[in-house]
Parts: sequence; C-alpha cells; structure tokens
Amino acid sequence: MEDIVIIGNGISGVTAARHIRKLSDLSAGNTGKKITLISAETDYFFSRTAIMYVYMGHMTFEHTQPYENWFWQKNNINLKNGYVTTVDTKNKMLYLADGDTMKYDKLIIATGSKPNKFGWPGQDLKGVMGMYHKQDLENLETHAPNNKACKRAVIVGGGLIGIELAEMLNSRNIPVTFLVREDSFWNNILPEGESAMINRHIINHHIDLRLGVNLKEIKADVNGQVKSVVIQETGEEIPCDVVGLTAGVSPNIDFLKDTGINLGRGVKVNRFLETNIPDIYAIGDCAEQEEPNENRRPIEAVWYTGRMMGETIAQTICGNRIAYNPGHWFNSAKFFDIEYQTYGWVFPTPKADHAHFHWKHPDDTKCITIEYDTITNIFKGINTFGIRLRHEVFDRWLTEERSVDYVIQNLAEANFEPEFYKTYETEILEVFTTYTPDLTGF
Repeated sequence: MEDIVIIGNGISGVTAARHIRKLSDLSAGNTGKKITLISAETDYFFSRTAIMYVYMGHMTFEHTQPYENWFWQKNNINLKNGYVTTVDTKNKMLYLADGDTMKYDKLIIATGSKPNKFGWPGQDLKGVMGMYHKQDLENLETHAPNNKACKRAVIVGGGLIGIELAEMLNSRNIPVTFLVREDSFWNNILPEGESAMINRHIINHHIDLRLGVNLKEIKADVNGQVKSVVIQETGEEIPCDVVGLTAGVSPNIDFLKDTGINLGRGVKVNRFLETNIPDIYAIGDCAEQEEPNENRRPIEAVWYTGRMMGETIAQTICGNRIAYNPGHWFNSAKFFDIEYQTYGWVFPTPKADHAHFHWKHPDDTKCITIEYDTITNIFKGINTFGIRLRHEVFDRWLTEERSVDYVIQNLAEANFEPEFYKTYETEILEVFTTYTPDLTGF
C-alpha cells in the first residue's frame, strides 16, 4: 500500500487529500493509497477566513468546519495530531515532536504561513498575537473579551489581516490604534485614489490610523503582560492591553532546514509543484514557484490558489502529471463595510504604456479602477470597491482580450446585483466618455 502523507490540514492539504481519495476510488490502479493528514493546530480542518466571524459573534467555531467529524473516517483519510520536527528524505521518514515516526512513500508539504516577527523587543509578551491560527483566536478571546478587560489594542501592519483584526476589535467597542508603515493604507497594492478612500473609511470607523510610522518596542508590566507600545519615529508611548502583529506572513518551513529540500522564502517547486527531492511536493502558502506565471508572485498566500494547488497535485499523485496553472489573477476582501474585488492586473501605478480609468461615487464608499493598454486599448484588469461584479464574466473578457471600451459599455453583463447597482453603469460610461488618460496615474 502506498503511503501518502500530507503535513498541514489547511485548504491546500485537505483539498489534496479529498481529491486523491476521490481519484483513487475511480481508478482500480490507485485503490491502494493510504492517506494521512498531520496537523499540530487543530484536529479537524476549519475555514481560516471565517475565524473573524467567530470573535464577532456571527458563528461558532464549529460553524467554520465544513465537514462533520465522521467525514474523515468515512472517506478513509487518517488524521494525526502532531508536530513534525524534521524530514529524513533519504529514508522517507518523518520525526514528530512527541517521539513518533512515520514512513511515507510520497510527501506533500502544505504547512501554510506564520505571522511575521521582526525582532521587536517585547514581541513575545502575553497579549501579543497574530491573527492567523485558531490559537490566535483563543488568545484574543482571553486578552480582549470586551472593552472593560481591554482598554485599547494596537495593530501593527496595514495588510488585509490587519484590517480584519481592526473590524473584529471594533465590533466589541475596543478602541484601536492602527500603525501602518506606508504613507497610505495598502498603497503597495492599491492605486492612490483607492488607498486614500480606504484611509478615510478606516478613520470614519473611529480607528486611530497612524500612517508612515513603525513600531520600536512593546513594553511589559510587572506580570509580563503588554502595557504599551513605542513608536519609532516620535518616541510616543501608547498604553494598550493587546498588540496584534499583522505585518504580513511568511512560509512555515523552519522544520525543513538541513533536510536537503531546496528552500528560498518558501519550499521551491517547479510548475508541477515538485521539489528537488523525488516524491516530495509542496502546495499552498508555503510553496515558492521557481518559474511563476506572468505577473504572479512566487508565493501567493491566497485561499483559492491553495485549493487549486491541492487539486493539481492530486492528479499528479494519481498518475496524471499536470502543471499548476492558476489562470487569471483574482482576489476579494472586505474593508469594514466595503467589499473589494480585483480581476486581472491593476498596479498601484500603471505599467509602461498603460493607463488607469478611475470612477468614484460621491458617497466615498464605491469606486472602480480599470487598467488598460493605451496602445492596443486592451483591458488588463479592474478593481472594484462597494460594487460586486461577476468573476466568470471578467475571466472571459481577459481571455478574449476585450477592449476597455467594450468592458465599460457592457458592465451590465458583469453586474452581480443589478437591483442595487444598475444606475452606476450609466454614470461610469458618462465619465469614461469625457475621460483623458493620465499616464502618471490619478
């Protein structure tokens, strides 16, 4: 029997396990596969993107588990709660922290990410946490159950996890100070007009947004609990009870050092998600593409790409070796009340020979930005805030290389909720007809 071991039970690892089992059952030649999922975080898979709603009271943690506990045994997928300390690639053996060992024939590394820490004094104090793992949710519930126990929280880092944590704390009326290194929120991703709108939206939710500042240190009280943070640029000390470290994530691969597996920031893989060691693969947040697709980042810590990698590697494990192809880039998020979607590529500043068309509604909570090629007039991508548009429509238009004029004139086809947003299509078209490209952005 072939032993397939998957380290990590996030979306990548679980998808790989499910699809390997499904493909094995369909093919008589694959029926002898034993599948084991190893995780030190939780016994069962849960939806990481939903944990914010547990803290906010919209669901319980059990609601974040899409599969009943009996699902795994019924589908002949073994679960092992444990922490892998190292991999013996020559003898195909795993060593676990509890002293157990496990043999494998094929190994899939799907260990995800961990919150970044940059050596700040006090970063390991009680009351300091990320917001990525189930244990982070438990720590937050312990240290910030309400605004009586937590008088103020400080969030360090202006990414999507940071804005989620701000919304979570805000839902319990806990005052929040938000330290963002950049001069404008997420301006390494968003064009200037969108970033500025999100700045205003954060402030409108009574968040103390500090732009262009860095954390110097986190100070402790006599019990080793957080009591304040100090800003590097000004020396200002801000009293607080909780510090959220949300300055990005990095691949969780420390246990793979000295194993012979080729590492960079993540586990280096080729287009087939194969490492340099035969029968070892890496998928999800921890995988680093040696030859990423055009414009894609070598590491993409995104839910849907992790799922796609899991589906792809299952095919290879079951004898149908195929390359990972994520297709056109897309993503979505939420900034408090404003939903965000992106399809294709919209860069903070337009690429050479590209321009941005930007439209913003007077209520300052809805806008779109379209990037297009000024020479060919081909549509390259769109960002939307506060207006929900259909993924499948933009995926098709990107493949068909539609013109920007076509996209603007046919926005109604992409409108996900026409009963709410029907009138904006006419407004956007009217603005576009009088628009003059500004190759320096907007």
